[in-house]
Amino acid sequence: MREIVLDTETTGLNPRDGHRILEIACLELVHQVPTGKTFYTLIDPQRDVPEEAARIHGITADKLAGQPRFKDMVDAFLEFIGDSPLIIHNAPFDMRFLNAELFRARRPELPFDRAVDTLMLAQRKFPGAPASLDALCRRFSVDNSGRVFHGALLDCELLAEVYVHLLGGRQAALSFSMDARSGLAAAGPAERPFRPARPHAATPEELAAHAAFVGKIKDALWNAA
Repeated sequence: MREIVLDTETTGLNPRDGHRILEIACLELVHQVPTGKTFYTLIDPQRDVPEEAARIHGITADKLAGQPRFKDMVDAFLEFIGDSPLIIHNAPFDMRFLNAELFRARRPELPFDRAVDTLMLAQRKFPGAPASLDALCRRFSVDNSGRVFHGALLDCELLAEVYVHLLGGRQAALSFSMDARSGLAAAGPAERPFRPARPHAATPEELAAHAAFVGKIKDALWNAA
């Protein structure tokens, strides 16, 4: 099963306000394991980069000078993601920006139901708990010490690990293959030392003590029987 972990960085919070994507990263998973194949590019957003946005991802307009525009790299991007599910933290944010860029580039938009939103997965799994990527890294002991800025490729690498934990983690030792089951059957039942049954009948002394106790009870049911 092929999946694509995806992250973007942008000039702002809403494409309707004219904000654009300036960085895209994708990381390929097969059976939830990174293959080492990635897609990464900076993008010339064809506008300024507000200071408040640059403080988050560390990308300035100077760094974007000479980078390709979205329409110049869109075909390579679409070829890489193919028709695979997209694993995205806070998927509506990235999907809105991607579809705005695809619309400008005259390409079909991506259906929202193609995205797996790890933010929603985390909120369902841990209701009321912090569900940011940093919070989930702390919860699952994923090392995010290198995350000084919100870089798209690093965030994809962290999210790939978090995603596996959200699905329950890899437990390779718990194998239910035919080989494992046949090995258990071949082993047979474990040998246990023989222990004779313990006596449960009351002793004469215990019977006499019980009769004396019952004799003290007025109209005891035992006597009626």
